[in-house]
Amino acid sequence: MTMIKRLVLGSAASVFAMGGVQAADLPVKAKAVEYVRVCSLYGAGFFYIPGTDTCIKLGGYLRVDTTFNGGIYDQPAWSGDLGQGNRYRNYFATRSRLALTVDTRTATEYGVVRTFAQGDFNFDTLGNTTQNPNALATNLGNNPNLLSTQGGGYLSVENVFIQFAGFTFGKSASAYSTPWQGYPGNNSSFLLGGQDSVTGVNNIQYTMQFGNGVSGTIGLEDPTVQDRTAIFNLSTGLNAVGVTGNAYAGVRAPDIVGNIRVDQAWGLFQLSGALHNVDASYNTLTATTAAPVVNSVLSGHPTDKWGGSVMAALQIKNLPTGAGDDFKIDASYAVGDTKNVIATSGPSPSFAMFGGTNRAGAFQSIGFGATTDAVYLPIAAGGTGDLKLTTAYGVRGAFNHNWDPYWSTSLFGSASFVRYGGQANNITTAMGQFCAAYVKANAGAKSADFTCNPNFDVYQIGAVTRWTPVKNLTFSAEVMYTMLKQNFTGTSVLAPTAPAADAVYQYKNQDTVSFNVRAQRNF
Repeated sequence: MTMIKRLVLGSAASVFAMGGVQAADLPVKAKAVEYVRVCSLYGAGFFYIPGTDTCIKLGGYLRVDTTFNGGIYDQPAWSGDLGQGNRYRNYFATRSRLALTVDTRTATEYGVVRTFAQGDFNFDTLGNTTQNPNALATNLGNNPNLLSTQGGGYLSVENVFIQFAGFTFGKSASAYSTPWQGYPGNNSSFLLGGQDSVTGVNNIQYTMQFGNGVSGTIGLEDPTVQDRTAIFNLSTGLNAVGVTGNAYAGVRAPDIVGNIRVDQAWGLFQLSGALHNVDASYNTLTATTAAPVVNSVLSGHPTDKWGGSVMAALQIKNLPTGAGDDFKIDASYAVGDTKNVIATSGPSPSFAMFGGTNRAGAFQSIGFGATTDAVYLPIAAGGTGDLKLTTAYGVRGAFNHNWDPYWSTSLFGSASFVRYGGQANNITTAMGQFCAAYVKANAGAKSADFTCNPNFDVYQIGAVTRWTPVKNLTFSAEVMYTMLKQNFTGTSVLAPTAPAADAVYQYKNQDTVSFNVRAQRNF
């Protein structure tokens, strides 16, 4: 028994000795696990990046969107194959999008340093509004609507910017824009009547806070994409719907923009202004495309002109109609800066719509409107050679009502006006030069009551109803009516873009109705 005890005690001592040797090889103290910490400084969803004092928020949305009798995001059938109503048009168009946002913020002695970026993963109906094989065969590598092939899709980049000490650098909303951009209450990305830079514009801007909700912002913007429509060199001719190639020159100066804004519990009031340089390329360009030719540089060019625009905006909150209800409206006036009136989340449209007619001898009716910043007719072509700036003005707004926590409805509308100054019979004016070029390029027989007037209006009215069964999940349906009021009269033999017929057309106002349904999950 004594022998057994000695063996057991000896074995135990050996085990403890070995354990002591192994313990000596371990770190004195295990490294603490650093858990993710919530950052409550900047609102819900932020957390600290481990090992730093920077807070980050990851978010975004997933959206499925379908439009009937229109393009993606409720674009009306106001141009192209949709405007013609021909067999190549798509009767509906849909988009599936995943948007991802990254928002970082760091507190410093200069204030908060913020970075923000949004990338969108998209898959659309191929061609969006058209299945015309000629259209689908062009710009395949550059047109996102043509990248949505089986297993395909594309990435788009919206806002990407840095904010520091009151400055904003990068691709962000314009200092000219309102907080609601082109969306006072609508789903559609095509409500006209004012500025829209929701996808961002390259700029540098500075915001000063004056206290009591009063602020002012001034900025410099790259106008190349966001702030230009077109310049027409009228010596290149105009097609049947009053359009020719874009004769803008390279960017020569940034747009100078700014606003004064009052934010209060009752709502918001804002005044905005912009200065825009309008610069044409050359006097001699190719017909219809306005591309340069050999010796274009010797032909001279019009002198640059400065245009601009102003906007007044108002939001009224806490309406007696219900909790969370509000009313938004903005009104704009522009000279040589039409993009701040005829604006969408993409390029500004020119309009070409076809319809029925009861005019004897006419094949169809046609209505069109050319969207430009300026036109010019070189002296060598019988004009004055200077830029004639286009005038535009518009208004848009919406009333937004919450029926209960789950259902809401918005009524919205807009009116937009584009004007070419002067008279059709005065060659020294914009209208006179436009009409001379149009009649010359479209020399088919015209009726006795034919008159030329390129001025046009666009009116829109619509409603959207939303159902939110659970937080951050919304289903909505939108209907929108769009009318183009044009000012040509009579009939003319025209040769519009194929597959339209070469025939007699009556000049007439046109309209269209589009319908949109959407499902969206925010996170």
